[in-house]
Amino acid sequence: MSKNVSIKYAIDWTTVFYYVVLVFMGWVSVYGASYDFDQTSILDWDHRAGKQFVWILTAFGIGGMLLLIDYKMYNYFAYVIYGLTLALLILTIFIAPEIKGSRSWLVIGPISFQPAELAKMATALALAKFMDSYNYKLKSYKDLLPLVAFIFIPFVLIILQKETGSALVFIAFMLVLYREGMNGIFLLLTVFLILLFIVVIRFSIIPIGINQGSLGMVLSMGIITFVQLCYAFFFAKNKREAFILLLGVLVIVSISIIVNLWFKLDFNYVALFTVVASCIYWIVIEVFYRFKKYLLLVLITIGSALFCFSSDYFFNKVLQPHQQSRIKVLLAMDEDLSGAGYNVNQSKIAIGSGGLFGKGFLNGTQTKLNYVPEQDTDFIFCTVGEEYGFVGSTLVLVIYWLFLMRIIRIAERQRETFIRIYAYSVASVFFFHLMINIGMVLGIMPVIGIPLPFFSYGGSSLWGFTVLLFILIRLDASRLERMN
Repeated sequence: MSKNVSIKYAIDWTTVFYYVVLVFMGWVSVYGASYDFDQTSILDWDHRAGKQFVWILTAFGIGGMLLLIDYKMYNYFAYVIYGLTLALLILTIFIAPEIKGSRSWLVIGPISFQPAELAKMATALALAKFMDSYNYKLKSYKDLLPLVAFIFIPFVLIILQKETGSALVFIAFMLVLYREGMNGIFLLLTVFLILLFIVVIRFSIIPIGINQGSLGMVLSMGIITFVQLCYAFFFAKNKREAFILLLGVLVIVSISIIVNLWFKLDFNYVALFTVVASCIYWIVIEVFYRFKKYLLLVLITIGSALFCFSSDYFFNKVLQPHQQSRIKVLLAMDEDLSGAGYNVNQSKIAIGSGGLFGKGFLNGTQTKLNYVPEQDTDFIFCTVGEEYGFVGSTLVLVIYWLFLMRIIRIAERQRETFIRIYAYSVASVFFFHLMINIGMVLGIMPVIGIPLPFFSYGGSSLWGFTVLLFILIRLDASRLERMN
């Protein structure tokens, strides 16, 4: 059997079918979202649906070319692809024009492209290559550090492009590391830090008194102390140490309240002192009793405290004003239905107005009258909800679910570590995009501006997702190809 015939029969055509279905549904949705009464047809090149058709044809061509490349090349050149992508990200910071507050788009004639879309694929290949190396096992923190570096470097470069939404997608790779043996405490730590960030930002606007600190900082330090108590009581199973810590905290709080009757205290510093005192307490126990259970707790405590005090800087200095406003709206700090909350509010109105079966193709009033900004890009799912209702939206989500399950099935049947890890990386990236995009359209996630795979208008995202997927399809085809 020739090699070409082997590839033909080895390709997972079910995955290709889901891809084509989602791309076609996305194209129709772009037409519905961007339609105006002067548009003659879906292939009108002067409108977005016609342009999207061109991106689709080129995406099919890119996918076909990726299938023709020898599967070994993706492994051999994984680091080269990663390095070139990093160089492109660095170059983008300096030469990209400012578009909507970010410098993340390279403009070449009539074509605009986001290198951040390729960075997902490059990072996935680099992680797979490194973890496929001889005798590599994810057993200790030292084994984890290089992987974190692979993820963190493009994350920082994209942040420097002021494209926070695309950078946050790289958090998805943590799911891959967890699947490959990373201690679950890191996922819990991630959730814990998100909780602290929300508490600090949400309650920082509530002062305890004039120049006496904020409720957000005191609550966050209290949460950190509570975690220490739970760790000592349930994990280390040292009830005596947990009781002593609790007693010490109560003493500090009581003394602070009494002193505050005569001298006004800054309770931010009282809370921080409590956390620092608890760390000293654990270090003393570790040194004198050699329990060897509290060093990690001390590191997490110190890191969490620093994170809380840096969250305000990150929120006010790193995030763009419109991103700050969106987070404030999500956390009920600012309703602002005519400003930052306008997009989400109009999106929810559009989806709600679709009812059970929707208003019908091209009959959505919210989208046809352009009440929803970015309705053919980041908020395209609201077009689906308005025109096809709950039933149509559910059908789209079911197809996405089948698509993700297929990718996971591909991952599970691999014998080569390289292909398995790359497959899980692909699944994680798609899952993150789906969760965040649909969540922000429904108003349950912050609006960070990431596209819905295969649906949102634009060649950059479509090409990026196509490259990510078709490299996986080619690698999976090699599984059967090698048997011939």
